[in-house]
Amino acid sequence: MTSIIRLTPLSGGGGSQGPHSYLLNVDGFHILLDCGWDSKFSMDYINELGKVAGKIDAILLSYPDQLHLGALPYLIGHFGMNCPVYATVPVYKMGQMFLYDTFQSFHNVEDFNLYTLDEVDIAFDKIVQLKYNQSVSLRGKGEGIVITPLPAGHMIGGTIWKIVKDGEEDIIYAVDYNYKKERHLNGCELDRISRPSLLITDALNATYQQPKRRQRDEQLMTNILSTLRSNGNVLVCVDT
Repeated sequence: MTSIIRLTPLSGGGGSQGPHSYLLNVDGFHILLDCGWDSKFSMDYINELGKVAGKIDAILLSYPDQLHLGALPYLIGHFGMNCPVYATVPVYKMGQMFLYDTFQSFHNVEDFNLYTLDEVDIAFDKIVQLKYNQSVSLRGKGEGIVITPLPAGHMIGGTIWKIVKDGEEDIIYAVDYNYKKERHLNGCELDRISRPSLLITDALNATYQQPKRRQRDEQLMTNILSTLRSNGNVLVCVDT
């Protein structure tokens, strides 16, 4: 039986490089794919999200950073959402620390009242922590839907979500993934994803030509050594 599937980009679609947030409707069951927020905490997107907040039956989080889960405590605290949230264990742990740090960074310099640390804790108490390849069958309105987190290869815990309805309709949500093996992570396993019914993805880095690892390492060490030999200082920043 063919399912009725609708996708509504709330943020991140139409050429936008803003936070990721998409509403997926599978036979009347509404899944929010990420709920990011930009660094300026724009309320325009949040107001649009608020219009559909009452429909949302589940939330899937793919990464632990601002652009993928930054609005989660606001949704829970201001819209009273009570649906289950699914994420891998690293996304849960790092995401909570990330939001603690975000709150404290802004609270130290201004009157930050978009959410509180208590709302962060309440939001993360709703998260069901999963391991890679651990399938979960949804209940109630979501009966017949199975979700499975797959490694995205972009950062620890980063997730490609596989959503299957009645064993027939395969939906893949894959944003910001990396198919190349890194020192600390294997690349995502694209060969395990074969002809899904719907592929939800982005092309932000489609034209980026990544240099070979050896070339990148040599350039990094050259810059570090030349700076130190000139009595300079080196600050190594780590992206989330």
